[in-house]
Amino acid sequence: MTVLVFGSINLDFVFAVPRLPAAGETALAQSLRLEPGGKGANQAVAAARDGARVAFAGAVGRDPLAERALAGLRDAGVDLSRLVVVDEATGCAAIGVDGEGRNQILVAAGANRLARANQIADGDLGPGTVLLLQGECDPGETVRLLRRARQRGARAVLNLAPFVSLPREAVAAASVVVVNEAEAAALAAQLGVRSQALALAERARHSGGRHPRRGGRGAGAGGRRAPSACPACCRAGHHGSGGCPGRRARGGAGPRPRFA
Repeated sequence: MTVLVFGSINLDFVFAVPRLPAAGETALAQSLRLEPGGKGANQAVAAARDGARVAFAGAVGRDPLAERALAGLRDAGVDLSRLVVVDEATGCAAIGVDGEGRNQILVAAGANRLARANQIADGDLGPGTVLLLQGECDPGETVRLLRRARQRGARAVLNLAPFVSLPREAVAAASVVVVNEAEAAALAAQLGVRSQALALAERARHSGGRHPRRGGRGAGAGGRRAPSACPACCRAGHHGSGGCPGRRARGGAGPRPRFA
């Protein structure tokens, strides 16, 4: 089984501040850390450190940020043969974090906008592949991959973070959909249903999927309750622009669309 991630790569500039600045205010940081980030890269690293065989498809720029952004993927042994280098700045994020852990985040997608579905061959999308996608790449490319994965038999895990509006049939093509409360509410508004997982899944079933098990707040793949933190992610030190990926590509990823 291979976990194939199509997603974003960022370099995070993490500023520790006594308090978050107000609009128009300049704040002096106590320290600065540079960390590899991006939801796609974070999830790939977490899966690899948890023992999965992982390949990554994405894009970085021809700039000094690229190697720092790729360091975590390389260290984790992720296959980067589907990575492309483009004439756009490597994605980056400026993250202010105060003493209570609250943050403000600005993200420049940069090269991530130029990642393309055709970086992944049809032969990579067979039944032995779990395809993991998020909301930080071009939505049209994400839709194309979801459709191809369904046609070729791969099991797609769609993490709708940040939330992007995708066609209903594309969402229904995923074996697992991962959303938090805010993303569930946005998806429910798009579908015109209540934000409870069962209501969302019922609508997906009528769009061509089969009925899922109920998933509660923060539930993971297969309707099981997800852990509050992911040890692999926390060991990797990846947070900020990518958030905690959890172990969302593992277990319960069957042919049914399951809304977590």
